[in-house]
Amino acid sequence: MFGAASSVGVFALVAGAFVVLVVGSWLRKRVRGGRSAERRQSYERHKAAQEREPPVDLGDVREAAVHEFTEHHTGERRAVCKIEGFVVFVEEVPGDLSVGDVIELEVLSFNRGHTSATARFRRIA
Repeated sequence: MFGAASSVGVFALVAGAFVVLVVGSWLRKRVRGGRSAERRQSYERHKAAQEREPPVDLGDVREAAVHEFTEHHTGERRAVCKIEGFVVFVEEVPGDLSVGDVIELEVLSFNRGHTSATARFRRIA
């Protein structure tokens, strides 16, 4: 019987030490800013984008360079452009369009927070 009580005591001690390590690690990350600098910077840019007015209006026809391509949830390939740092997703892009190409686009809509827009491809500029 004395051996069983001793095993329970050792288990409780080990479990307690584990909990202290987990909680201590969590607290350390919270105090020191657990996010990486890159994630923190991304979050700060996102907050700033939510607070500023978009540099485009609905119906605007603008020229912008293609930064990259992304796939819409429908499977459609979309060009990602930036206008004064503002992200514009361009639909109906031709298959031979490449990163770096400058295109003319027409702004169709904004996302809910007005932090990005959707546009239609018009032509290669």
